[in-house]
Amino acid sequence: MILVFNNDASEKDIQFAISKIESLGYKPHLSRGVIKTIIGVTGDDRSISEIEFNQLPGVEEVLRVLKPYKLASRDFHPEDTHVSVNNTEIGSGSFTVISGPCSVESEEQIEKSASLLHQYGFKFIRGGAFKPRSSPYSFQGLGENGLKILKKGAQKYGLAVVTEVLSAHDVDMVGEYTDVFQVGARNMQNFALLKALGTAHKPVLLKRGMMAKIEELLLSGEYIMKGGNSRIILCERGIRTFETATRNTLDIGAVPVIKRWSHLPIIIDPSHSMGDWHYVPAVSLAALAAGADGIILEIHPDPIQAKSDGKQSLNFDNFKILINRLKTLAGAMNITIQ
Repeated sequence: MILVFNNDASEKDIQFAISKIESLGYKPHLSRGVIKTIIGVTGDDRSISEIEFNQLPGVEEVLRVLKPYKLASRDFHPEDTHVSVNNTEIGSGSFTVISGPCSVESEEQIEKSASLLHQYGFKFIRGGAFKPRSSPYSFQGLGENGLKILKKGAQKYGLAVVTEVLSAHDVDMVGEYTDVFQVGARNMQNFALLKALGTAHKPVLLKRGMMAKIEELLLSGEYIMKGGNSRIILCERGIRTFETATRNTLDIGAVPVIKRWSHLPIIIDPSHSMGDWHYVPAVSLAALAAGADGIILEIHPDPIQAKSDGKQSLNFDNFKILINRLKTLAGAMNITIQ
């Protein structure tokens, strides 16, 4: 439920409404927009009644939110959410590039990748230390030692770390090294993990499950937000369909849909959606054109030697070509690449 206040509502009116909501056992969520001030009310949907609120001073209108996700809904939060990471804002109108190797393999690999990103002025490096693989015989990552290597390289060049966390038990340990927790597609509905991240004090990059609807992605975000953490970056990484020419089918239409339904920023993962580096540049440009807030790319100094996902990783030369093309398109759209 949403309480919409009159333009001339006083601070006293707003605070009185908050006190009333709390006295009834519900939780208020205040949002001060440019035009309107609203309070979202969460609690047991079956017991919240408009009658309790429509006579409150300063309240113009009481609306019931029909969407199953409340906190992630644009109805609750009309203004776009900007997720700040080390003084860089994602979702603020710029196009953020997050890139790095699929998995951390060595100090030399991370050193080369971090140096390249620093050269272009980018602020994020991604890399996996714990790798959920379909085959138990595939490279599973270097574990905590990989996190140490990643953090060391990031600190040298002033980069923020984005890395995957696999379980609720690992949140504290991974949190010692990362600036952004990544939740992979396979864990989008790992509700124990989502609840643990709700009480964490760092942003979360939440990937859409390979067979999940957009609504289900937003509901997973709701789990995190309900715990008190609203610093969420959604990620469209492709869904599984009957098509086999690409690793997954990129749902580029998810970008405008999520922009309409939710206030949370949304980025695209061209590497996992396509599964082949030849297609990654075109999809990256499509993400920018569609209004995404950024991309998360896989790059590698020598993709042929990569221990995981080398086929979909850009080498440094192709990465540079892509960035130059993105800057050209961004310039025509009056958007900054960061």
